[in-house]
Amino acid sequence: MALLNSHSINKVIAGLAVCAWLPLANAAPMFTLSSPAFNDNGVLAKKYAGNIKENPACVGDNFSPAFSWHNAPGGTKSFTLTIRDVDANHGLGVNHLVAYGIPASTTGFAGDALSEGKGFIGGSNTMKHGYYNGPCPPVGTGSHHYIVQLIATDLAPDALPKGLSYEQLFEKLKGHAIDNSTLVARFGE
Repeated sequence: MALLNSHSINKVIAGLAVCAWLPLANAAPMFTLSSPAFNDNGVLAKKYAGNIKENPACVGDNFSPAFSWHNAPGGTKSFTLTIRDVDANHGLGVNHLVAYGIPASTTGFAGDALSEGKGFIGGSNTMKHGYYNGPCPPVGTGSHHYIVQLIATDLAPDALPKGLSYEQLFEKLKGHAIDNSTLVARFGE
């Protein structure tokens, strides 16, 4: 049996490196969601918090953050955008935004657009509103984590009725979600 010399070993290593790189060269650009209001796992400014006079934990202006996305996957006909506080209700969660029917031609929302309920079909968030309601974590419960999830779907923008809850929306998305991108925001003390 012939032994490999160092020159042959280097050729084998180079060949393996090329083979490992080839799938990446043909990979589609990554579907990404971003916000100028916060970095992933960053802290939301007070103005993005809810503004409900009866709730002393709602200390903000209910100004929704701006969002943008890039590299939607092929076959996308619409998007959904949800914001969920996964720490609220002792881990059972609170939904701050349930938006869907966002046309595939849309690449983001300007600041405060989600509070106005325009450019999407409004589902029913935990507060039973079809638009953005900002964070209001109870004082003393620590920093809460808000999962912002954008899902590309193969559903036409008008395929779903308005008023779906978070759970109803995700049931309807089964078999229709193409890809997703998420961000995490934090808010609270």
